[in-house]
Amino acid sequence: MPSLSDTLMKTVTDRVHACIDSANLQFGLHLVYPQVGFTLRGRAAGTAHPTEWRLRFNPVLLQQDAEAFLQEVIPHEVCHLVTFALYGRVKPHGPEWRDLMINLFNAPANTTHRLDITAVQGKTFSYQCRCGPVALTIRRHHKVQRGQATYRCKQCQQVLTPVGEAR
Repeated sequence: MPSLSDTLMKTVTDRVHACIDSANLQFGLHLVYPQVGFTLRGRAAGTAHPTEWRLRFNPVLLQQDAEAFLQEVIPHEVCHLVTFALYGRVKPHGPEWRDLMINLFNAPANTTHRLDITAVQGKTFSYQCRCGPVALTIRRHHKVQRGQATYRCKQCQQVLTPVGEAR
């Protein structure tokens, strides 16, 4: 993966600062700018760590769709920090967070991103249920193999089984 340009990192940091500035202005707060890192891996676009007052972003997904990051991912993650500052520990995507996403950041209150994760998708294993095939990550597959976890289909609630095993 090519490294992030200084310009792109500055653009992201500036957007984070603008989101914090908006919260400070609207609520009369004095929130400091969070630490911003670009070390996140995997399928997540970003993570917020409110108690540490820091954000981490996925550089691969950022490079693929910088505009989506600026418009949705960054406000989403900053919103977690602002929610924590205003309300303390609450549900991560609860009503407080949703309200701030819509009314403060004027952004959709989506709990997950819709970025193409093909470039960061790890190896998957085929499982099945009544609905059809389901791909599990290597981590979840290993938990199933060790007997540490079972997973259910979100639609039919049937326990997922590896392809080729009897249901």
